[in-house]
Amino acid sequence: MDTLTRLETTIAQRRGTDPAASYVAQLQARGLPVIARKLGEEAVETVVAALAGSGEEVVGEAADLLFHLLVLLGEKDIALAQVLAELDRREGLSGLDEKASRSD
Repeated sequence: MDTLTRLETTIAQRRGTDPAASYVAQLQARGLPVIARKLGEEAVETVVAALAGSGEEVVGEAADLLFHLLVLLGEKDIALAQVLAELDRREGLSGLDEKASRSD
C-alpha cells in the first residue's frame, strides 16, 4: 500500500500544475468526463490483456488502471483511505451477501 499512497500524494501534487508539464494536470484540465473515460479505457485494456495477453501485459495494464483510478478519486476528492476503509468493512463478508445488502 505504500506505493499507492505515494502515488496518491504525487497525483495530488501535480493536480493544478501546468498541463504542459504534467499528464495529471492535462487530465484534470480536460475534466471529469475525460478522466472517467480514460479509466474505462484502461479497464477494457486490462480485460483484453487478461484474455489474450501475457502476464507482463496484464501487469502493465493493471498499473495503468490503478493510476487512472487514483486520478479519478483525486478529482472527486475521495481519499484512497476511504476506499481501503470500505474494503476493510467488507472483509469477511461473502461477496454474494455484500452485494445482496446493497439497495438497488
